[in-house]
Parts: sequence; C-alpha cells; structure tokens
Amino acid sequence: MIILYRAPFSTNVERVALALAHKGLEVQSVMIDYSDRSLVVEASGQGLVPVIDDEGEVVSDALAILRHLEERYPKPALFPGDAVRRAELDVFLDWFERVWKVAPNAIEKEMEGESPDAERLAALAAPMDEHLDLFERMLTGRDHLFGHLSAADLYAFPFLKYARSRDPVDDELFHRVLEEHQSLSGRPNLAAWIERIDAMPRG
Repeated sequence: MIILYRAPFSTNVERVALALAHKGLEVQSVMIDYSDRSLVVEASGQGLVPVIDDEGEVVSDALAILRHLEERYPKPALFPGDAVRRAELDVFLDWFERVWKVAPNAIEKEMEGESPDAERLAALAAPMDEHLDLFERMLTGRDHLFGHLSAADLYAFPFLKYARSRDPVDDELFHRVLEEHQSLSGRPNLAAWIERIDAMPRG
C-alpha cells in the first residue's frame, strides 16, 4: 500500500491523488496540518507535500511522484510510450511550472503587501487570461489536453479548476488569486474539461 502525505486543498497533492486513483492503487492518507509538518518532515526530510512512501521508497514533489508511479505502475499510462510524444508532454509540464505559474505567483506576492498596486495586478492578470485561451484552443475537438488523458490533464487541472469555483472553506490566498483572475466566460471547451476531470476519483 502507498502512503500519501497530504494537506487540505493542496493543488500539488490533488495532482498525485488523481494519478493514484487512475492507476487503481490502494492508498493510505496521512493528513498534515500546515502548522505542524513534523510527520512529513520525519518521513521525507523536508516539510512540503505531497510525499509518498511506496513500500519504503519515499518520493517527494508532485512531478517526481507522477514519474515514479508511471515507472513502477505503467498501466494505465499517463505518459506516452512514444519518445516524441513524451518529449512534447515534458515540454508542457515544464512550461506550466516555469511560465504559467509566474503570473499567479507574482499576483499573490503583490497582494501580500500592505498596498497592492492595482495597475501591476492588472498587468500580471493579463497573461493568465491569455493562457486560458490557449487551453481553450488545445481542447477544441478533443476531451483532453493531449487528445487522451495524460499527466498534462492531472498537472493543470488543480489550478485551472478555480476558474469555475472555489470551496468557501478554502481561504488560501493563492487559490483566491486563481479564482479571481480566471474566467470560463466564452470558453466552453475548458469548462467541459474541468467538469470532466473533476468527476474523476481521487486516491
């Protein structure tokens, strides 16, 4: 059985929880509190979630975990077997981390200040809106970002889902940023995709 160290409303944990359920793996959850990370520190030597303990092999970081699960439990696949398609997916995952997340992270940092600059916030929000248009076009005529369910869908969904709604109990600033600066208006393909992925089980 795989042990998953998780925290409430964690986008990175949801990436892994979706992958675990998709692969039909049995999971035991260990919920941590952000005010006391001792359990995950003891397990992994660091305080961030997600972390998995897969029969004694401890893996941290959502993407590293997805790659680990794919290697050890290859079916059903989340990464293409073809080298070219695998490279395309790797480029997308890298883009999501290094490009897509820049704007919401910067907005969060600006809003943490005493006097957030409205003009700077608007400028930072513009690429978030443009990126949603990219996702809308990627989903034209197909159900998933790469044509079939893949790590790309599980990687992006926990962030893009805030374009639809946010649990009122979830008061994390970063998640409020995602809700306030993303819209599904005029993006039916993206709206349907969010609903489709949200219906998937979680481990």
